[in-house]
Formats: sequence, C-alpha cells, structure tokens
Amino acid sequence: MQIRMQRVKKGRVIMAGQNQKKTEEWRHEEQHLCECRALIAANIKEYEQQFEKRHRETKNLFDEVQSGNVELYDQMVTSRSLEEHSLNQLNKNKAAYDRPFFGRIDYRNLEEKLYESIYIGKHGVLKDKINVEIVDWRAPIASVYYENEIGEGCYEIPDIGVRDEGRSMQYRIDLKLKRTYDIEDGALHGFYDSDVAANDELLVKYLSKNRDAVLGDIIATIQKEQNEIIRESPFHNIIVQGVAGSGKTTVAMHRISYIMYNYKERFTSNEFCIVGGSDILIDYITGGLPELDVYDVKHLRMDQILVHLLHREWKKKYRITEPSANQAWKSKMLFAEKLEEYMQMLRSYILGNCVIYDEEIGMLLSQKNNDNFINGNPACSINRLLIMLDERLRSRIRLQCAGRDETGIYKRKLSQYKNYFGSHCYQGNVVNLYVDFLQAFAQAYDMDISHVLKTIRQGIFDVYDIAAMLIIYYRALQKKPDEEFGQIFIDEAQDFGPIVYYALHTVLPDCFFTIMGDVSQNVNYECGMNDWSDMTQKIFRDGKDSFKILAKSYRNTIEISNFAGKILHSASKGTYKIEPVIRHGEPVQFVDSISVEEAVGMSAEIIGRMKAKGYETMAVICFTEEDREIVSKRLSRQITLTDAAKGGFSKGVLVLNVSETKGLEFDCVLLWKPDLTGYHDNLKTAKLLYVAATRALHELFIVN
Repeated sequence: MQIRMQRVKKGRVIMAGQNQKKTEEWRHEEQHLCECRALIAANIKEYEQQFEKRHRETKNLFDEVQSGNVELYDQMVTSRSLEEHSLNQLNKNKAAYDRPFFGRIDYRNLEEKLYESIYIGKHGVLKDKINVEIVDWRAPIASVYYENEIGEGCYEIPDIGVRDEGRSMQYRIDLKLKRTYDIEDGALHGFYDSDVAANDELLVKYLSKNRDAVLGDIIATIQKEQNEIIRESPFHNIIVQGVAGSGKTTVAMHRISYIMYNYKERFTSNEFCIVGGSDILIDYITGGLPELDVYDVKHLRMDQILVHLLHREWKKKYRITEPSANQAWKSKMLFAEKLEEYMQMLRSYILGNCVIYDEEIGMLLSQKNNDNFINGNPACSINRLLIMLDERLRSRIRLQCAGRDETGIYKRKLSQYKNYFGSHCYQGNVVNLYVDFLQAFAQAYDMDISHVLKTIRQGIFDVYDIAAMLIIYYRALQKKPDEEFGQIFIDEAQDFGPIVYYALHTVLPDCFFTIMGDVSQNVNYECGMNDWSDMTQKIFRDGKDSFKILAKSYRNTIEISNFAGKILHSASKGTYKIEPVIRHGEPVQFVDSISVEEAVGMSAEIIGRMKAKGYETMAVICFTEEDREIVSKRLSRQITLTDAAKGGFSKGVLVLNVSETKGLEFDCVLLWKPDLTGYHDNLKTAKLLYVAATRALHELFIVN
C-alpha cells in the first residue's frame, strides 16, 4: 500500500544531512517548525477547553430534554454539532503536532501578481478563524506540490455546484520553489528542493518501513500519475489498471478522502461505499481510513452489495455459494446481453398494446402517446410503468369528463378503469423470472443446465446468479430508483466477471464508480476478467469515463520485483510490465526440505528471525486449501498464529490461501510449495504465483 517518491534530477538536491544545520536556511526552517508546533500546542489547549465546555452544555441540554423540556431540542442538536466540531479540530491538531507539514511551495499568482509561500500538511491547521497556517494536502492549491514543475503552470479549483468538470476555475502561477521535509517526532532531519516531490533518500527511507508505517509518510510521497487519479472529477467513472504494488488501494483511499473534503456539499459520507471480494480485504482498507479523516463510509463484499440492492426479493432462506468454473458463462457479457434482450421482449409483450378508447368519452390513451411515454422512460421497470400508466389514465379520464352533463360519469369511469394496468403487474418473485430466462437461454444454446436449475430451486445462488437477478429486478419489478449510493469504490475488481459491473452500473445509473484492479492478478481465471475490453467498450463507455494505468511498483524490493516480473510476463502475456522503484533488499531465498515436518520447522525458524528484525506482519501463503490446513495445524504448535477469520487483517503471522491475500501486503512472505515450473505454460497458475509473490514488502522465501 506504499506510494513511491519519484527520483530527483541530478543537481536539484540543494541540502542534505549535517550540512543543512550550518545554513541560515536551515535555521529559518527550524524556527518556522517551532512556531508551527507552538501554534498547534496553543490550538490543542484552546480546543480542549472548548470541547469540555460544549460537552457540558450538550449534556445539560440533553438532561433538560429528557426531563420534558422539548423546546430545547433544537438548541441541544446545535450544541452537539459545535461539540463535534471542537473535537474534530482537537484531533486534527493533535495529529499534526509531531509532523505539522511535509511540503512547501513558493509561487507567484500571475493574475493577481501576488507572491505566496504555502506549507502543506496531512491536516490543515488554522492560525485564527480566517487565516490558514498549514494547508491540507487535499486543498486544490496542494496539487501544485504533487504535479507542477518549477516554472509557469496552473492549478484548478473544482466547481462543486455542477456535474461538469469543465466548469472548474483555473489559476495560472509561476512556481519558484518546491520543497519536501523530513520531519519525525517534531524534529527537522532534512529538506530537499526539487522539480518533483522528493528524492531517493526519502523514498528508500519510507519504503523501507514496516507495512504499518503511518499514512502521513504516504501522503508526502504521492506522485503525479497517482495524484491525477485521486483528484479526478468525481462526476465520471474511472477504471485503473495497476500492477501489484502500484498503490491502487492507497490511491482509492486517498480519492475518497479528497472527494469528501472538496465535495462535502455534494456528497455525504453515507453515500460512499467500499466494495471488495473478502472481509479481510475490506478490513485492511477501512483500517486506514481514519488516518485520512474518513469516517462513516459503508463497506460491503461484492455479494453483499448485490443482495442489498435486491431488497425484499432476497429471502433470508437463500444461501450464497462460490462460483463454479464450469458455469463461467454466467459471468460474461454475452449472458447479460441475452438477458437484456429477454427482458426487452417481456417489456414489449406486456406494454406493447396499451391503447384505450372509451365509447362514451373517447380516446383515453393512444398508441403514439403510449409509445412516446414508454420509450421516454427506459429506466422504469415494467411494474412501475404499469402503475404510471394507471396515473395517466386517471388524468385522461378527468380531462375527458370535464364539463360533461352526465351525472356521476367521472366517478363511474374511474371505477370502470380502476387498476386497469396495475392488475397486470408481475406478482411472482425474481427467481421465477430468472428460471424462465435460464431455460430459454439453455434452449437457444443447446445447453444442459439441469444442475444449475436444481441449485437455484434449492435457494442456492452464486454472485453471478445474483447479478442476473438484480438486472431482472431492475427491469421488471423495481418500484422506485435506488439513490442510496453516490460513490462506489471497488478494489481487486478483476476477480469478478463483467456482468457484475454491468448490473451495478445499470441499477445505479446516477452513481459514480472508481474501479481498481490488475487483470494479471485474476485468481478466478475462468470467471473473472483477464482483460478490460468489456468494461471499457460495453459498460463504462461514456465519453467522460476514463481508463488509467499505474505501471510503477513501489511495494517490493528490486530482488522481489525481478522474481515477480518473470512470472508477470506469463501472467499478462507480456501486456503489462513492472517498473520497480530502486530499493534493494535481501535476495529471494529458496528453502529446501525433505519432509513437511522439517519444512514447518524451518518456516517457524525463519519467522522467528524476521520478528527479531522488527517485522510485524508476516504470511505463509499456500496454494491449496489442504496445504493451508496442514500448515496452520502444524505451525501453530511451534508459534502463535493470527486468526484472520476472527480478527481480520492485523499484525502477526497469518496462514492464508492465495485468494485471501488479494490486495494485502506483508513485511515478509513465505510461499508454501509453489509450482515454479508449470506457470510458464499455465496462465491460471502464473496469475496465482504472481499474486502470492508480490505480497512481500521486504523479504520473500520459497519453501519447497
């Protein structure tokens, strides 16, 4: 989850190490750091007092309301809001105290001819109610630090009132200085001036830390290609193909933080949802969000969000099973396209002839008007259109009966045509419609799907069944649009077939998606995605939707990257290559043994040595479930293991299969009995091995 720092051009580092301490510039920066910390300390004291005062006021008002003084309720709510604001500012200042800032930019505003010097930090710090002492990294001006080179350039302030990023305000500047600081525990260790964010000395320092390194380090080292994705307009969809260790997960986390900071008037936190393939991956992602000032964001597994969107159509008695490789056809776009054709036929059959002519009062609904109405509401389900046609019919009856002399004709006609269309609404469940479609699909393609139908009738579904049923629900049964989600972030997207994304994008047309993945890491080879063509050509094909590539890997050492790079050539058929950051470490080590017992003993010994080095996260990765059970049982007799099923992702030693490690990283990894010969000719084996090998940050062992 590391974000790298780009290499500095030779000659751009003007100060380093002990030499800095002798300069006037050093003394100036050290004095400024002391002044900032003094301000933050004063802020902390003020906000502590403010919070305590407002907390007492809120408690007193709450007690009054509980006692029956209900007219004080609004005052209590306001007091509670002020209390939360004080606590938020207190926490921000406390978090900023040890490392107030990491960057500085000096520039001249070319429009206003003003010279500005701005310090940038993980948290914004206020000097008073009006003036900002340290700018938050998410602020628009901070993009200059991440993207601009010395000289003339520009930055944009997004217009949050529109859905068109073209309306952003652009400001021209002349950048004079870009400086990166190395600050730890309130002490200045160095600073570096460059045309880019920082230099190799800081790069190696940050990337050499344990996996548990603070996100403040990562924020300081965001690179241009990553920053562009983070700050991309939230009003269109983004697909990111990134090699292992390219920072996909971290970029997604920072993008959530950026959008929530800059578009708080447009999106609330409960409109955001993080989607992953496993609980351990979601736990891994969400564990870092508070560091980025992100709270109250929903998070669901892929199967959970699909079930959630089915609402009452999903019954408690239903069960979810893993997809089967021999039923991979359900995951493909062809299946989704044929389902849409089937639903369109059903729509035409039910709504094709809705002409109503009454002998007494004339034409109520003509074919032309009905066609225009139905074709003008493609997002409405069949049942919803039938209800709306009833509403149109009542309006026409009212119009046609207006001014007529016959007594009671209006009420009589309303009674005659009551629920005329609504009585045709489908009253069955989505499963029955799905079974009907499956039978038609099987007949068209001469397939034997008896086993599929049997499991479905037993109430057992895989994620692709649920996606198909969600499309049916949306086209046939949905009563009103689902507006719960505004921003959905999907990690390890390649592990699911395109029908899942087609279903989500179809059912949530006003929601925007940030989709992160690496088709070279598709461990569900038959059902998942091995390329992005369906996603970019058939699903997310709006002119504003974008496809980005992150090719640089910042996670592994050169030694691990070179080992993984040979596997990647087979896993991606040469399409994607790793561009590793230059960070050397220990060579990949091969451990041979004559028995399982000896291999377990040697693994325990290696783990002990790694703990002595200070490594906090370690994993033994197995390629079969049988091996995982054997290793877990025998290794637990010698060392303490962490149970990911109970505690999610945490420090310690985990024994996992390959699919469980997706999106995760560890200080040290042991691969248990990998196939180092068969992957050359087997794409599926190559992908599994590539995923497993690239989980290691610092040291990788191959246990044979």
